[in-house]
Amino acid sequence: MTFDKKENCGLFGIFGDPDAVQKTYLGLYSLQHRGQESAGIASSDGEYIQCYKGMGTVRRVFRDGSDTLEKLANPVSIGHVRYSTTGASNSVNSQPLLSEYSRGQVAVAHNGNLINAALLRDEYEAYGSIFKSTGDTEVITHLLAKPSHVSKPDPLAHVLNHLQGSYCLLFLYSDHIEAARDPYGIRPLCIGQTESGAYVVTSETCALDAIGAKFIREVEPGEIIRLDKDGMHSRFFVKPGFVKPAHCIFEQIYFAKQNSTIFGENVHELRKKFGKQLAIEHPVEADVVIPIPDSGTSAAIGYAEQSKIPFDMGMVRSHYIGRTFISPNQKLRELQVGLKLAIVKEVVAGKRVVVVDDSIVRGTTTRGKIKAIREAGAKEVHMRISCPPIRFPCFYGVDFPTKEELLANNRDLKQIAEFLGVDSVGYISLEGLLSCATFPADHYCTACWCGKYRIPVDIALNKFSLEHYQSDLFDDLAESDG
Repeated sequence: MTFDKKENCGLFGIFGDPDAVQKTYLGLYSLQHRGQESAGIASSDGEYIQCYKGMGTVRRVFRDGSDTLEKLANPVSIGHVRYSTTGASNSVNSQPLLSEYSRGQVAVAHNGNLINAALLRDEYEAYGSIFKSTGDTEVITHLLAKPSHVSKPDPLAHVLNHLQGSYCLLFLYSDHIEAARDPYGIRPLCIGQTESGAYVVTSETCALDAIGAKFIREVEPGEIIRLDKDGMHSRFFVKPGFVKPAHCIFEQIYFAKQNSTIFGENVHELRKKFGKQLAIEHPVEADVVIPIPDSGTSAAIGYAEQSKIPFDMGMVRSHYIGRTFISPNQKLRELQVGLKLAIVKEVVAGKRVVVVDDSIVRGTTTRGKIKAIREAGAKEVHMRISCPPIRFPCFYGVDFPTKEELLANNRDLKQIAEFLGVDSVGYISLEGLLSCATFPADHYCTACWCGKYRIPVDIALNKFSLEHYQSDLFDDLAESDG
């Protein structure tokens, strides 16, 4: 999928391992698909937290040959890779956010989107709080530092009950890590353990595989996990089952890596199910099924298996170009698409081609790829999409365009086909999509398709709702950051 959508972030934390920082680096590297805007690692020796972060990919921030990781070396560590859904793309918004308050130091890493961040920030600024960033995460540190919150029996649980929206959070204190997941379980978060017995908390199981750790379980919605010298401890800041889960199934459609297991299912196998269901709902006579790699590949395999149409790789992806939706502007995204995906003419020339992708948002880059397939000699092109038409924005951590910019918002299937330049287009139905998943249908968030938001959104926030400065200042900051 190549479209103007940016997603949440990737988290990794480990306690009690002599190589914690090196393993955090590897874990973040495996989570790079969740954000290429900035990366950071904070670590503690048991008394003092130090942090290093910057703009760019994990490899760029922690450059080969530098001694940054050695300087950070400690047995406790958390890390973060980011693409912004609230706040500009600049160094002041990179994470983890390291702060100091009456209880000492704390570093915070966040995946998700707080829909009440602007209201909370206005309240705290009115009472004199000074904010250094323009993302939603810093609000949490001000909540933690409020004297009336610090005095509570469980300050963190009290603070979490003030938050609305989606969040998976890692808190690094000098002598322990705390991890939390919102009561709806919108974003994934899981627990693992290394061979040496060190516990790990991370966004996806692919990060556990990267360091040779075993998967234990997912962090439950509304649960807080504490990692310290005595092991792992669990408590809940809301009663288990207080609300029905609202897992973001888009994680399984697109965001997560194929070898990850999230929401109880392997991503690759579930995407194949989506493809098979898509073939049942939208069959077509064709000669070859090709995916738009990489996120459309698993669904295309499923479509080919169900339809008995041969599968082939009609597009070749350059792995030297990152996920194009993470690029900072539309012009660069469009240029990158041409570099990233090249057509294999011999696969499509003179054939009726089924093109399978996971989703379409604006449709501009998809239209360019369809044009390239036709120019390569395809006789017919039939577009098949393994998620329903996206008609509504997301306020829970996916930076979709506005409703007016969404391709499917005011177009029927015929109009969408005309816009894309294809002979036919077919989307999997919402019912068909949910029938493939393990949990009951009402355990998933489907707001971007049906407009029914599980967590009420009173104010239509956008990515720059918390910006107080001119964008050219942030451009200067971004350009000056390593």
